[in-house]
Amino acid sequence: MSVARRPVAQELLGFATAGILAYATDLGLFVWLRGPMGLDPLTAKALSFMAGCSVAYAGNALGTYRHSTRGLRQYVIFFAVNIAGALVQLLCIAVSHYGLGFTSQRADTVSGAGIGMALATVLRFWGTRTLVFRGEGRVGSWTG
Repeated sequence: MSVARRPVAQELLGFATAGILAYATDLGLFVWLRGPMGLDPLTAKALSFMAGCSVAYAGNALGTYRHSTRGLRQYVIFFAVNIAGALVQLLCIAVSHYGLGFTSQRADTVSGAGIGMALATVLRFWGTRTLVFRGEGRVGSWTG
């Protein structure tokens, strides 16, 4: 049975909603692990990144792509796509800071959290819809 696809705009809204929840989870957990829990920054970030990926996967699997196949294979691919996105952000900082010589904190923020995040989001959206959920059963946003 074929499931009708909704417009890409609704798919983007669902993807963005899951991403915002994942970002809030990542940030909140990182702050808590670094502060009250006293973990070192790399351990705290690794744990918060994994939690954020899990929230994003759950939001997409149960929301935007709820009629698609879900399971460990899809989660592993989703996690790999998110690692690739993180590497894109790091690459943007490296090119800007070390390659182009823009060494201010503002330049690092613009290149990593601005340009890098934008490029990483495009990669994550493409990877999620193409590699993880493969286009079957897309239903659009679960927010509307």
